[in-house]
Parts: sequence; structure tokens; C-alpha cells
Amino acid sequence: MNDINILILSAGRRVELVQCFQNAAKKVNVKSNIVAGDCSETAPALYFADRTYKLPRIMEPNYIDAIIEACNQENISLIVPTIDTDLLLLAENKSFIEEKTNTKVLISDYKVVEVCRDKINTQKFLEENNFGIPKMYTDEEIRNGDLKFPLFIKPKSGSSSINTFEIKNNSELNIYKDIVNNPIIQEFMKGEEFTVDVFLDFDSNIISIVPRLRIATRSGEISKGKIIRDREIIDDVTKLMKVLKPIGHITVQLMKTSKGIEYIEINPRFGGGAPMSIMSGADSCENLFRLLMGERLEYNEKYKDDLTFLRFDRSICLDENLELV
Repeated sequence: MNDINILILSAGRRVELVQCFQNAAKKVNVKSNIVAGDCSETAPALYFADRTYKLPRIMEPNYIDAIIEACNQENISLIVPTIDTDLLLLAENKSFIEEKTNTKVLISDYKVVEVCRDKINTQKFLEENNFGIPKMYTDEEIRNGDLKFPLFIKPKSGSSSINTFEIKNNSELNIYKDIVNNPIIQEFMKGEEFTVDVFLDFDSNIISIVPRLRIATRSGEISKGKIIRDREIIDDVTKLMKVLKPIGHITVQLMKTSKGIEYIEINPRFGGGAPMSIMSGADSCENLFRLLMGERLEYNEKYKDDLTFLRFDRSICLDENLELV
């Protein structure tokens, strides 16, 4: 069998994800290089990958051409995006990349990514399909003061909880409206917040759904989480995936409130906390290798629940030549 090499884009700090792919390759007994691509020579994941590839910044005009070159040079079977700013560009260029290489791009259809990347599109999609979501206030309601505090403000296409704030009164509203670019103003949700890791095959068939209670976060990313096999969440997210039809690893954020399940956002990529679900037994990396090997996967819940994960930082040391010490 040919090697199955994986290119992880914007690898950055995704050391755990690199290691999850390396472990999965061993599990399925396939030869594989996990290639970390990044624009920075000091991205920590580069020092844990099997191979590395220097890529331009996403906004540079040669970015897609550089990805194609990397795929052909490193004999890549699958491209894995990890950050939001990549997604629309990759969805737009998916066919072009796949025509020029022997590589699959792990990205959902452009229309799916459009729904997920723009919070107003997400809001409309969820409302139109009768899923729970906090009320979004119109410009007219905001001007007229038809508001019920507390409110929540976030950017139309933000990520990592950057520039998201609870608003308790009108004076705070006026301050944060100036701070947040293209703001969305919603009802403030109260309840237990969950991140749900979903894996779907290349035909959008659901293979696994793993709810994780967000116990603590740091800079918008989960730092402490608990796997909870919550049937209400699994059933509702199943309905959502059947309507949305994404592919690959999808990260859904929602809250269980007094009104029921209300959605926060849908990220069509591996989230930072995905290794928690992978280590619990819902191994998206192994699933991807198996799909690339031509296997057919079935829906399963073969993961352990009631597991608590505590994430932490660690350091590596480089010498003057940027070599590991």
C-alpha cells in the first residue's frame, strides 16, 4: 500500500493534533508522514511533525500555489485545515487543488462553509431550520432601545472568542459597539456550555458525535473539559448535521439553557480541543486514514464518557540555529 501523508495547514501550536495523526497511522499500520505547514519557523508543531513545509501567509497571492507545490513534493494524500481564515479560500479552491495533485482537501462544500463562517448566515440557517439559537437584535431594535439586558456582542466573522462580551446596560452597549467590528448583538445565554466533536465521512454520513462539557476556557479555547454522552445533544446535533451536510471533523458549540439546546457556532474544522474526543475513543484521525484506505465506516459511539481532560502548556528549547536542544 502507498504511504498516506497528511499536510496540516497553519500547524502553529497544534502539537496534540500532529501526535494524534501519528498515533492513528500506527494504529492502522500504515506508513505516513505527518507534514506540518506554517508560515513561521518557530511554530511549535513543526518540531513534533515527521516533516515540515514553509508556507506563505494565507492572504498572500501564492498561498494556494504553494499548497499545491507542497502536496506534490511531499506526496500528500489529505490536507487538513486548522484555522477559520483558511476555510472559504480552501473551499473555493478545493477542485483546483485536487485536480493539480493526488490530494483530498478536508473541507466541506463552499455553501456549508459560507453558513458557518458568517455568524449572520449561521443565525439565519439555524432559524430557518428550526434549531434553537438566541434572538439576534435588528439595527432598528437597537436604535429604538427594544432590548432586554444582559446582551451578548460578537463579531460577524470572528473566532477564538476574540471581541466577545456580555453587555449589562446601555452605556456598555455604546462602548462595545465601537470596539467590535461588524457586531452581532444577541440575547445573553445562561446554561452549561458544550463543544461537540462530530465526524462525518466524505459523503456526509455521521460516524461519531461526542459532547464535551466546557469546564474552563482560556483565550476562547477549552482548557478543561468532560466527555458526557448526552442523548439530547447527540439527537439534536444529528438533526443539524443531516440538514447542513458538512464533511470531516466538525466542531459545534452550543449551550443547554432553560429553553433547551441553543447553538453558538459551527466550525467546519478540527477545534483546539478535538484531541480530547480523539483520546476518548472517537478517533477522527484514524477514521480519516481508514476512509483514505477505502474502508466504509458506520456510525458508532465507541468512546468512553465521564472522562475529564485537563490541558496545559509545555515548552521546547531551540538553539541559535532553531534546532531542538
